[in-house]
Amino acid sequence: MLILHTSDLLAEAYAARLLASLAGVALEIRHLDIHPGRDHETDAFRVLSPLGRLPVLEGAGAPLADWQAVLCAIATRGDTPARADAPGWWRGADPAFIGWLGMARDLAASAGVARLHEGLGVPADGAALRAAAHALLREVERHLWFAERAGQRWLLAGEGPCAADIACYVHIALCEEGGIARMDYPAIRRWVDRIRHLPGYIVTSGTFAPPAPAPVRQPVRA
Repeated sequence: MLILHTSDLLAEAYAARLLASLAGVALEIRHLDIHPGRDHETDAFRVLSPLGRLPVLEGAGAPLADWQAVLCAIATRGDTPARADAPGWWRGADPAFIGWLGMARDLAASAGVARLHEGLGVPADGAALRAAAHALLREVERHLWFAERAGQRWLLAGEGPCAADIACYVHIALCEEGGIARMDYPAIRRWVDRIRHLPGYIVTSGTFAPPAPAPVRQPVRA
């Protein structure tokens, strides 16, 4: 059993839980109180994560304390041998996959930190972070707009999303908590909605499940 040490306050930890749910990978969840409890700074936790970072994944070899390493470990377990020849959650052979993981790190360093600045009072230059985040969102918007016109619905070509979609999604879905509006990014809003409708989608604070379909009314027989 994989064990995930996580916090509901962190978008990166949400990414791990969300990807596992979408990919059908079972996890034992262990929640940490990072604010105000600061559980991630204890000596016991730093044995797993020397830098005090979350999420941490145990059970896939040595503990993984980098959030994208955690996503990749989950992605490879979520791609079964029967799907080996089809695009899956793990796309490590595609250089563009690595590029989008890099975009996710940039979003974490801008939109993600802006959210922590607004919500937890993390010291930061909020205006500079928001400006950097909007520059990244414009690039994601441009990519998705052209992808849609080519018949593609995700960051990479294929019938379904990959782990990089989820890595980027969590910071974009929560960016308004950092004062970064998505109003001017229609292709991004459609992509966000597509992810919200995936089987296995789960929410965290600040995200919402799609509305349930209206019940079908049976005709009244006379």
